[in-house]
Amino acid sequence: MTLRPADSSALLVDGKLVPGSGGTFEVFNPATEELIGRAAEGTAADMDAAIAAARRAFDDTEWARDHGFRARCLRQLCDALQSHIEELREITVAEVGAPVMLTSGPQLEGPIEDLRYWADLIETYSWEQDLGHASPMGIPTHRRLLKEAVGVVGAITPWNFPHQINFAKLGPALAAGNTIVLKPAPDTPWCAALVAKVIAEETEIPAGVVNVVTSTDHSLGAQLCSDPRVDLVSFTGSTATGRTVMATAAQTLKKVFLELGGKSAFIVLDDADIKGACSVAAFSVCVHAGQGCALSTRLLVPHARYEDALAAASAAMAGIRAGDPSARGTVCGPVISARQRARVESYLSLAVEEGGTIVTGGGRPDDHERGFFVEPTLVAGLDNSSRVAQEEIFGPVLVIIPYDSDDDAIRIANDSPYGLSGSVWGTDPDRVAHVVAGVRTGTLSVNGGVWYSADAPFGGYKQSGIGREMGLAGFEEYLETKLVASPS
Repeated sequence: MTLRPADSSALLVDGKLVPGSGGTFEVFNPATEELIGRAAEGTAADMDAAIAAARRAFDDTEWARDHGFRARCLRQLCDALQSHIEELREITVAEVGAPVMLTSGPQLEGPIEDLRYWADLIETYSWEQDLGHASPMGIPTHRRLLKEAVGVVGAITPWNFPHQINFAKLGPALAAGNTIVLKPAPDTPWCAALVAKVIAEETEIPAGVVNVVTSTDHSLGAQLCSDPRVDLVSFTGSTATGRTVMATAAQTLKKVFLELGGKSAFIVLDDADIKGACSVAAFSVCVHAGQGCALSTRLLVPHARYEDALAAASAAMAGIRAGDPSARGTVCGPVISARQRARVESYLSLAVEEGGTIVTGGGRPDDHERGFFVEPTLVAGLDNSSRVAQEEIFGPVLVIIPYDSDDDAIRIANDSPYGLSGSVWGTDPDRVAHVVAGVRTGTLSVNGGVWYSADAPFGGYKQSGIGREMGLAGFEEYLETKLVASPS
C-alpha cells in the first residue's frame, strides 16, 4: 500500500472510510513548506456520526466483554501496521518533520510494538477480585470487585509525536474494552488516517469501535468534550487547552485524562561530570527541534561551575545543526509550522528583552531557505522568574540557570507551574536521592536513565496534567470499578 493523497482523504466512521463532509484540507511538509496532499475535512455532523457509532458499538456488541477477541484484534493491528512500516515512516518524516532516526523509536516503531503490551495485559489483568465475606450491618455478604470499561472515549491528540500519543490512547482504551473517537491534530492528519485505513481493511476490529475524524475545526474537540454520549476524554496538549477541556467535560461530569505542558529542570550537581552532563542536556533539548513536553529545557548548574557548564552546553549546541529530517544523521529537524516557528522566535526576542544573552544560535539556519527551521539556542543571564524560564516554548531552546546549593536547585526546579519530568546528575547517591525526593515531578531521569516504556506510567504533577498514561496506571484510567455484593 503506497500512501497517496487520495488514500488519506477519508474519515473512519462506523467501520467505513468516508469522505469528510467539509471536503479536504491541505497538508504541508514542515521541512520544505511544500504541499504534500490533502486530508478529509470532518464536520460537526461527521463527529456526531462517529460518536453515535462508538456508542452503538459499546452498548450493542460484545467488544467490552470479549477479552480474548480484543487481544487478537490488537495483535492483528500491530502485525498489519508493521507490514506497512516503510510507508508509515515516509509519511511520518514528511508530515511531522520528525528526524528519520526517531522513527525507529518513539516516533513510530516503538508505539506500534507497544500494542503487544496492551494485548498481553488483557490476558494477564485481574478483571475480577474476590473481596471475601463480611457482615456489614449484620448481613452475611460475599463481595466481588469487577473492572469494566468506561464506555466511549474521546481522544484528542497533538502533532509532535502523533503515533506515540495516538497509540498511547488507542492501545489501553481498546484493551480495556472501550470504543473510541480519535480527533488528531490538523497538522498531522495522515498519521492517524493511515492507521484508520489499516484498521478498516486489515483487522477484525468491529465497526464503530474505532472512529477517526480529521479536521481543521478545533470546535470538534469541544464537541467530544461536551457530548453526553462520551464517557471519558483523553487529551494531550497545552495546559491552556487542557483547562478548557476539563471545564467543558465538567458539564456532563465525564472523566478526563490530561497530559499537558512541561518546563522540566535538568539538575547537575557539583560532583557530576559537568561537561558530560551539560552536553547531554544540550543534545536532548534539540531532539525533534525541542518539540517534546517532557524535555528538560531549564539547565540548573552550581554557581561555582557556571562558566564550565556554559562552555560545555554552548559547544554541544553549536555542534548540532537543524537539518533535513530525512537525513540519517539529523537530530534537530524543523518545527511543525510557520506559526510555531514564529512562537519560538518571539520567545528568543523576549529573552533579550528580559536581559538575557543568546549564547549560541538564536536565528534561522543560513543553509535552509525553506522549511520551518530554528537554530539550537542556548540562553544565559536570566533567572528562573523570567518568562523564558517559566513558559513552555516547544522549540530547541535551553535556558541555563545557576543555583547555590542542592536545596536551592530543588527550589528552582519546583518554582514552576509544571511538574512533568526532569533529570538529576550526580555521583553521591545520598545527594541524588535527596534531590529526587524533593523535586515535584511525574518522571525523573537519574544520570541518563530512561523512564519511557510501555509498562511505565507517564504523567505530571501540578499543571502538567491529571492521571497517568502508559503502564498499568494508564490502563486503569480507562476502567470503572463495580462492587457486587450477594448474600453468603
